[in-house]
Amino acid sequence: CAVKAAHMLSEIAKNEEMKIPCIEADLVLALIPLLESTDQEMLLHAGRAIGRICYDNRSLQEELVKVGVIPSLVRILTDYAESEPLVHVALLALYNLADLDSAKEALSMTKVAEQLVKQLRRAESHERLEIVFEVLQALAENDALKVQLVDAGVPEVLSEILLRLQGSSQAEDTCIVKAASDLIVSLLLGGTKTGQGLLLILQKRWQRLNLHHCFLPLSPAWFCLSPDGNCLRLFQLGVIHQLLDLLEKHVQSGDTSVQQAALSALQSLAVPVVSKGQMLEEGVAKRIEALLRSESPPVQFRLLGTLRTLADGQADAAELLGQDPLLLDRLVQWCSGGNHSGICGEANRLLASILHHNRSQEVVKAIQAAQGVKHLVSMTTSEQAAMQNEALNALAIASAIDLETLEESFKESQLVQSLHKLLRDDNTSPEVKYNSMGLLCRLLNSGDLRQEIEEDKIKDTLERLCSHSNADVVKGAITTLQVLRGET
Repeated sequence: CAVKAAHMLSEIAKNEEMKIPCIEADLVLALIPLLESTDQEMLLHAGRAIGRICYDNRSLQEELVKVGVIPSLVRILTDYAESEPLVHVALLALYNLADLDSAKEALSMTKVAEQLVKQLRRAESHERLEIVFEVLQALAENDALKVQLVDAGVPEVLSEILLRLQGSSQAEDTCIVKAASDLIVSLLLGGTKTGQGLLLILQKRWQRLNLHHCFLPLSPAWFCLSPDGNCLRLFQLGVIHQLLDLLEKHVQSGDTSVQQAALSALQSLAVPVVSKGQMLEEGVAKRIEALLRSESPPVQFRLLGTLRTLADGQADAAELLGQDPLLLDRLVQWCSGGNHSGICGEANRLLASILHHNRSQEVVKAIQAAQGVKHLVSMTTSEQAAMQNEALNALAIASAIDLETLEESFKESQLVQSLHKLLRDDNTSPEVKYNSMGLLCRLLNSGDLRQEIEEDKIKDTLERLCSHSNADVVKGAITTLQVLRGET
């Protein structure tokens, strides 16, 4: 009667209201030994009953793992790999348990990776592929299992699936490509061993498979690697030129999703310091400026972020960008636009970054000529302290380079008055106050601006700040007063 009883329980457990009585009757513990049966019908009904009773019940799921259900599920996948119903039940059970740390640990002691690869290869339906991907995605969060997945050949199977579905416009195929590429991301973002192992596989297959056409448009996160050598390996694979070619192709076609993805990838690659110089040599800055004419806010946002990442800490990049009249005109236009606050903010931040990291008088003159200075002065009064500090530091550096060029713009935009307001306001953060005083010290080198500072009675405010609760603010106030009095 056991098979019939298990069948009846699997039907009863479909009813949400019956799950608690089943749990209270300890039916789960009575069903678990049946998973060792060699009767396929028994395995099917017992597996379904356990899955339905324990669904969405974390404490019960933990108990299942504790009493040893994991090896039983892997055995079913191994011994009955050709049985669609049994494989489906086992995969569903693994899907429900795989998020548990205890389940991952138990699975790392089995050969589950090999069995999942087999199921990937023989899966014919989108539904089966999706559930295997879900299980693999959960397992890829565990370092030991990541190594097993790579060793079992998961990356190669994924690349075959991507190649097979390349170019398909069907919604179901797009979902599979997205899931497969996201899984590649998870494996690449693992430890050095798994990331480099996968890159070695791709290095052998890159030219033949043209994988960038398959998943690059859908998973820009594929390139979000830690700076442990993986980025340099991607350079060696020729990824930069692949990305730039892809960008130029889709600028012409107008496919903004691909443009965003490629820019995201480039921005990720530009994060490590070792990458920035090489990207400049590859001509990235000039080639992506074709997107300046884009009217798509998401593309504009990504473009600005990519250029800012590239300029961060790089005087050469800042000088290159800061002397491009087309870029500066577009930046000033975006800084003035009120239709999209995110674009406006990013444009201001890029402008500040160019000034901050640049060491050239020519860049200061170019930004002044493009009428960008007034936007940076406005940025000092932003609601975000981070943006205020970026603007203050950029203007201080620019003033140290060529105050004479900026003097007139500073007077017209009332920079001195803005700085005084920041110093008087109790809500201004200590860091912003300190940086405001740093900029004031630079401005005191101009006779006209010194006169404005004296007429605005900033001295009185500085004297009050000498008793501020923040030590840096006090230090800045004392220093600025000394400069104002001509003592240093």
